[in-house]
Amino acid sequence: MQIYISADMEGITGLVDADDVQPGGRDYERGRLMMAEDVNAAVRGALAAGATDIVVNDAHGPMRNLAPEMLHPEARLIRGRPKHMGMLEDLTPEHDAMICVGYHSRAGTLGVLSHSFMGHEIEDIWLDGMPVGEIGLAHATAAMLDVPLAALTGDDSACAETLAWDDSVTTVAVKSARDRFAAELRPVAEARQAIEEAVTTSLSVTRKRPWRSATPSPSTLRVRWQSASVASTLLGIPSVTSVDSRTVQTQGQLPALYRLFGVWTRVAASLTGQSPYC
Repeated sequence: MQIYISADMEGITGLVDADDVQPGGRDYERGRLMMAEDVNAAVRGALAAGATDIVVNDAHGPMRNLAPEMLHPEARLIRGRPKHMGMLEDLTPEHDAMICVGYHSRAGTLGVLSHSFMGHEIEDIWLDGMPVGEIGLAHATAAMLDVPLAALTGDDSACAETLAWDDSVTTVAVKSARDRFAAELRPVAEARQAIEEAVTTSLSVTRKRPWRSATPSPSTLRVRWQSASVASTLLGIPSVTSVDSRTVQTQGQLPALYRLFGVWTRVAASLTGQSPYC
Protein backbone atom coordinates (compact mmCIF):
# COMPACT_ATOMS: atom_id res chain seq x y z
CA MET A 1 0.00 0.00 0.00
CA GLN A 2 1.44 3.34 -1.11
CA ILE A 3 0.56 6.33 1.06
CA TYR A 4 1.07 10.03 0.35
CA ILE A 5 1.31 12.52 3.23
CA SER A 6 1.00 16.26 2.59
CA ALA A 7 2.24 18.14 5.66
CA ASP A 8 1.29 21.73 6.36
CA MET A 9 2.15 23.54 9.60
CA GLU A 10 -0.64 25.82 10.81
CA GLY A 11 -2.77 22.90 11.96
CA ILE A 12 0.01 21.16 13.88
CA THR A 13 -0.42 20.26 17.55
CA GLY A 14 0.32 23.21 19.86
CA LEU A 15 0.94 25.89 17.21
CA VAL A 16 -1.19 29.05 17.19
CA ASP A 17 0.83 32.04 15.98
CA ALA A 18 2.96 33.21 13.06
CA ASP A 19 6.03 33.02 15.30
CA ASP A 20 5.38 29.28 15.57
CA VAL A 21 5.36 28.61 11.82
CA GLN A 22 7.48 31.23 10.04
CA PRO A 23 11.26 30.88 9.63
CA GLY A 24 12.89 33.40 11.95
CA GLY A 25 9.97 33.36 14.35
CA ARG A 26 10.90 33.06 18.00
CA ASP A 27 9.22 29.65 18.31
CA TYR A 28 9.76 28.38 14.76
CA GLU A 29 12.40 25.79 15.68
CA ARG A 30 10.05 24.32 18.27
CA GLY A 31 7.29 24.43 15.66
CA ARG A 32 9.41 22.38 13.26
CA LEU A 33 9.85 19.70 15.89
CA MET A 34 6.13 19.66 16.65
CA MET A 35 5.41 19.33 12.92
CA ALA A 36 7.80 16.39 12.60
CA GLU A 37 6.22 14.58 15.52
CA ASP A 38 2.68 14.95 14.13
CA VAL A 39 3.92 13.66 10.76
CA ASN A 40 5.72 10.77 12.43
CA ALA A 41 2.52 9.84 14.25
CA ALA A 42 0.78 9.64 10.87
CA VAL A 43 3.63 7.55 9.47
CA ARG A 44 3.39 5.11 12.37
CA GLY A 45 -0.35 4.86 11.78
CA ALA A 46 0.15 4.14 8.10
CA LEU A 47 2.74 1.46 8.85
CA ALA A 48 0.38 -0.18 11.32
CA ALA A 49 -2.25 -0.30 8.58
CA GLY A 50 0.14 -2.12 6.26
CA ALA A 51 1.72 0.67 4.25
CA THR A 52 4.78 -0.46 2.31
CA ASP A 53 5.74 2.88 0.79
CA ILE A 54 5.23 6.30 2.40
CA VAL A 55 6.23 9.64 0.92
CA VAL A 56 5.95 12.90 2.86
CA ASN A 57 5.71 16.23 1.05
CA ASP A 58 6.77 19.24 3.13
CA ALA A 59 3.95 21.55 2.03
CA HIS A 60 4.36 24.61 4.25
CA GLY A 61 5.83 27.99 3.29
CA PRO A 62 9.43 27.52 2.11
CA MET A 63 8.81 23.74 2.15
CA ARG A 64 12.06 23.22 4.08
CA ASN A 65 10.56 22.83 7.54
CA LEU A 66 11.06 19.10 7.99
CA ALA A 67 14.70 18.14 8.35
CA PRO A 68 15.45 14.62 7.06
CA GLU A 69 16.80 13.51 10.43
CA MET A 70 13.49 14.51 12.08
CA LEU A 71 11.44 12.16 9.93
CA HIS A 72 10.53 8.54 10.64
CA PRO A 73 13.09 6.33 8.85
CA GLU A 74 10.39 4.41 6.95
CA ALA A 75 9.24 7.57 5.10
CA ARG A 76 10.77 9.43 2.16
CA LEU A 77 10.76 13.24 2.14
CA ILE A 78 10.07 15.74 -0.64
CA ARG A 79 11.61 19.02 0.46
CA GLY A 80 12.20 22.50 -0.99
CA ARG A 81 10.69 24.65 -3.70
CA PRO A 82 9.62 25.50 -6.32
CA LYS A 83 7.49 22.45 -6.97
CA HIS A 84 5.20 22.28 -9.99
CA MET A 85 2.38 20.86 -7.87
CA GLY A 86 3.25 22.60 -4.62
CA MET A 87 1.45 21.00 -1.70
CA LEU A 88 0.66 17.93 -3.83
CA GLU A 89 4.04 17.39 -5.47
CA ASP A 90 4.49 13.82 -6.76
CA LEU A 91 0.96 12.71 -5.89
CA THR A 92 0.06 10.08 -8.51
CA PRO A 93 -2.72 7.56 -9.22
CA GLU A 94 -0.37 4.87 -7.87
CA HIS A 95 -0.98 6.14 -4.33
CA ASP A 96 -3.69 4.25 -2.49
CA ALA A 97 -4.59 7.14 -0.18
CA MET A 98 -3.58 10.63 0.89
CA ILE A 99 -3.18 11.90 4.45
CA CYS A 100 -3.14 15.66 5.18
CA VAL A 101 -1.34 16.59 8.39
CA GLY A 102 -1.43 20.04 9.99
CA TYR A 103 -3.94 21.62 7.60
CA HIS A 104 -5.92 24.80 8.31
CA SER A 105 -9.23 26.31 7.28
CA ARG A 106 -9.72 28.67 4.37
CA ALA A 107 -9.54 32.47 4.28
CA GLY A 108 -12.38 34.22 6.07
CA THR A 109 -13.08 31.47 8.59
CA LEU A 110 -12.41 31.80 12.30
CA GLY A 111 -9.79 29.08 12.39
CA VAL A 112 -6.26 29.03 13.76
CA LEU A 113 -3.96 30.80 11.26
CA SER A 114 -6.72 30.57 8.65
CA HIS A 115 -5.88 31.68 5.11
CA SER A 116 -5.84 30.36 1.56
CA PHE A 117 -2.31 29.84 0.25
CA MET A 118 -1.16 33.48 0.53
CA GLY A 119 -2.12 35.09 3.80
CA HIS A 120 -4.63 37.85 3.18
CA GLU A 121 -3.70 38.39 -0.50
CA ILE A 122 -6.25 35.76 -1.54
CA GLU A 123 -9.67 36.73 -0.22
CA ASP A 124 -11.76 33.93 -1.73
CA ILE A 125 -11.45 30.91 -4.01
CA TRP A 126 -14.29 29.06 -5.73
CA LEU A 127 -14.11 25.74 -7.55
CA ASP A 128 -17.18 25.22 -9.72
CA GLY A 129 -18.97 27.78 -7.60
CA MET A 130 -18.09 26.14 -4.27
CA PRO A 131 -15.98 28.12 -1.77
CA VAL A 132 -12.68 26.29 -1.25
CA GLY A 133 -9.30 26.71 0.38
CA GLU A 134 -6.28 24.48 0.54
CA ILE A 135 -8.34 21.56 1.85
CA GLY A 136 -10.94 21.64 -0.92
CA LEU A 137 -8.45 22.04 -3.74
CA ALA A 138 -6.26 19.25 -2.38
CA HIS A 139 -9.25 16.94 -2.03
CA ALA A 140 -10.61 17.69 -5.50
CA THR A 141 -7.22 17.31 -7.18
CA ALA A 142 -6.49 14.03 -5.42
CA ALA A 143 -9.94 12.72 -6.33
CA MET A 144 -9.31 13.39 -10.01
CA LEU A 145 -6.21 11.22 -9.65
CA ASP A 146 -8.43 8.55 -8.04
CA VAL A 147 -6.64 8.98 -4.70
CA PRO A 148 -9.01 9.29 -1.71
CA LEU A 149 -8.27 11.65 1.15
CA ALA A 150 -8.34 9.17 4.02
CA ALA A 151 -7.52 11.38 7.01
CA LEU A 152 -6.81 15.00 7.89
CA THR A 153 -5.47 16.64 11.04
CA GLY A 154 -5.76 20.28 12.09
CA ASP A 155 -7.88 22.47 14.30
CA ASP A 156 -11.63 21.99 14.72
CA SER A 157 -12.36 24.55 11.99
CA ALA A 158 -10.22 22.67 9.45
CA CYS A 159 -11.90 19.40 10.41
CA ALA A 160 -15.37 20.91 9.98
CA GLU A 161 -14.40 22.30 6.57
CA THR A 162 -13.15 18.87 5.51
CA LEU A 163 -16.29 17.06 6.61
CA ALA A 164 -18.49 19.60 4.85
CA TRP A 165 -16.59 18.74 1.67
CA ASP A 166 -16.49 14.97 2.20
CA ASP A 167 -17.96 13.40 5.34
CA SER A 168 -16.17 10.10 4.69
CA VAL A 169 -12.78 11.58 5.65
CA THR A 170 -11.47 10.74 9.12
CA THR A 171 -10.49 13.96 10.90
CA VAL A 172 -8.45 14.64 14.03
CA ALA A 173 -8.85 17.99 15.80
CA VAL A 174 -5.62 18.65 17.71
CA LYS A 175 -6.85 22.05 18.95
CA SER A 176 -10.03 24.11 19.11
CA ALA A 177 -9.92 27.63 17.71
CA ARG A 178 -10.69 30.48 20.09
CA ASP A 179 -9.67 33.09 17.53
CA ARG A 180 -7.29 33.31 14.58
CA PHE A 181 -4.21 33.26 16.82
CA ALA A 182 -5.57 31.47 19.89
CA ALA A 183 -6.75 27.95 20.63
CA GLU A 184 -7.50 25.46 23.34
CA LEU A 185 -4.82 22.84 22.86
CA ARG A 186 -5.29 19.12 23.06
CA PRO A 187 -2.61 17.51 25.26
CA VAL A 188 0.35 16.65 23.06
CA ALA A 189 0.60 12.95 23.82
CA GLU A 190 -3.16 12.54 23.40
CA ALA A 191 -3.13 14.38 20.07
CA ARG A 192 -0.30 12.26 18.67
CA GLN A 193 -1.98 9.05 19.74
CA ALA A 194 -5.22 10.21 18.13
CA ILE A 195 -3.41 10.97 14.86
CA GLU A 196 -1.74 7.57 14.79
CA GLU A 197 -4.94 5.67 15.58
CA ALA A 198 -7.04 7.68 13.12
CA VAL A 199 -4.63 7.08 10.26
CA THR A 200 -4.53 3.35 10.97
CA THR A 201 -8.32 3.14 11.12
CA SER A 202 -8.90 5.28 8.02
CA LEU A 203 -6.49 3.27 5.90
CA SER A 204 -8.06 0.04 7.05
CA VAL A 205 -11.50 1.02 5.72
CA THR A 206 -10.77 3.44 2.85
CA ARG A 207 -11.47 2.26 -0.68
CA LYS A 208 -10.87 4.21 -3.87
CA ARG A 209 -14.01 6.06 -4.81
CA PRO A 210 -14.65 8.63 -7.53
CA TRP A 211 -15.55 12.09 -6.31
CA ARG A 212 -16.66 13.17 -9.76
CA SER A 213 -18.02 11.32 -12.77
CA ALA A 214 -15.86 8.82 -14.62
CA THR A 215 -15.74 11.24 -17.56
CA PRO A 216 -14.52 14.50 -15.99
CA SER A 217 -15.56 17.84 -17.38
CA PRO A 218 -13.53 21.05 -17.11
CA SER A 219 -13.68 22.82 -13.79
CA THR A 220 -13.95 26.56 -13.25
CA LEU A 221 -11.50 28.13 -10.81
CA ARG A 222 -12.23 31.66 -9.62
CA VAL A 223 -10.01 33.70 -7.27
CA ARG A 224 -10.66 37.07 -5.65
CA TRP A 225 -7.45 38.90 -4.76
CA GLN A 226 -6.92 41.76 -2.38
CA SER A 227 -4.93 43.59 -5.03
CA ALA A 228 -6.38 44.69 -8.35
CA SER A 229 -2.79 44.71 -9.62
CA VAL A 230 -2.56 40.95 -9.26
CA ALA A 231 -5.84 40.39 -11.10
CA SER A 232 -4.80 42.75 -13.88
CA THR A 233 -1.42 41.07 -14.34
CA LEU A 234 -2.93 37.57 -14.47
CA LEU A 235 -5.03 38.59 -17.46
CA GLY A 236 -1.81 38.28 -19.48
CA ILE A 237 -2.02 34.50 -19.07
CA PRO A 238 -4.01 32.80 -21.84
CA SER A 239 -7.46 31.55 -20.78
CA VAL A 240 -7.62 33.85 -17.74
CA THR A 241 -10.63 36.19 -17.81
CA SER A 242 -11.83 39.01 -15.59
CA VAL A 243 -14.90 38.78 -13.37
CA ASP A 244 -14.35 42.18 -11.76
CA SER A 245 -11.37 44.38 -10.96
CA ARG A 246 -10.01 41.96 -8.33
CA THR A 247 -11.42 38.61 -9.46
CA VAL A 248 -10.23 36.35 -12.26
CA GLN A 249 -11.20 32.91 -13.42
CA THR A 250 -10.21 30.15 -15.80
CA GLN A 251 -11.34 26.68 -16.83
CA GLY A 252 -9.38 23.48 -17.07
CA GLN A 253 -8.99 19.92 -15.91
CA LEU A 254 -7.66 19.03 -12.51
CA PRO A 255 -4.85 18.39 -11.68
CA ALA A 256 -3.52 20.70 -14.43
CA LEU A 257 -5.72 23.46 -13.02
CA TYR A 258 -4.06 23.06 -9.62
CA ARG A 259 -0.65 23.48 -11.23
CA LEU A 260 -1.84 26.61 -13.07
CA PHE A 261 -3.10 28.05 -9.80
CA GLY A 262 0.42 27.61 -8.45
CA VAL A 263 1.66 29.84 -11.26
CA TRP A 264 -0.93 32.45 -10.25
CA THR A 265 0.32 32.48 -6.67
CA ARG A 266 3.93 32.89 -7.79
CA VAL A 267 2.91 35.86 -9.94
CA ALA A 268 1.02 37.34 -7.00
CA ALA A 269 3.97 36.83 -4.67
CA SER A 270 6.28 38.66 -7.07
CA LEU A 271 3.92 41.65 -7.08
CA THR A 272 2.99 41.90 -3.42
CA GLY A 273 5.68 40.51 -1.13
CA GLN A 274 3.25 40.50 1.79
CA SER A 275 3.75 38.51 4.94
CA PRO A 276 1.36 35.55 5.29
CA TYR A 277 -0.39 36.56 8.51
CA CYS A 278 -0.72 40.35 8.38
